[in-house]
Amino acid sequence: MPAYSTYPTLLDEVKQISITKLKEFGYFEPDSFKSGQLTWSRRGQEVGSISISVDMRETPQATFFYTYNKEEQVNYNVSLTSSNSNLGIGKIWYFVCPHTGKRCRKLYGAGKYFLHRDAFPNAMYECQTYSKKGRMIDKVCKIMNGSDKLYEELYSKHFKTHYAGKPTKRYKEILRELEYIRQNQDQAFNAFLSEIE
Repeated sequence: MPAYSTYPTLLDEVKQISITKLKEFGYFEPDSFKSGQLTWSRRGQEVGSISISVDMRETPQATFFYTYNKEEQVNYNVSLTSSNSNLGIGKIWYFVCPHTGKRCRKLYGAGKYFLHRDAFPNAMYECQTYSKKGRMIDKVCKIMNGSDKLYEELYSKHFKTHYAGKPTKRYKEILRELEYIRQNQDQAFNAFLSEIE
């Protein structure tokens, strides 16, 4: 008889509800009530949806309503809490996980409910499944991708490197970031080479 798979649930691949996304859609306006629908898609195909309402009037909370496993209707509330921004420009909002009580900016649907990642003890991020060499390769690739984006911006059609004979603030930032990336890229690549020798 074959053994059952022991692959962990990958948090990168499960459905997620993010405070950042909800904020983009205007769910956290003071003294407001807003409802709508969030959909998930993979390779252009819709793979799920959830109805969300956020009540910011007295006791801030989010209400989730969706169908689990194509048959069971699930409806529950998740409390919201906030802290003042370090920059002094408003509040930072968090979910309070109904299972762990921990505050978080993202809830994961790795089971029947959307919960904090610690509520799923066998779940991992994909990068946690990589070998040591795999993590090194991933690190080098991320560094290289970061420099590609900066070079694209630097050589874009309307990018200004100088204004009134002086380097622009953004131009100087990009040069600093590229130098930082170059140093880290060399370190990461050398560390990777020493590992495989």
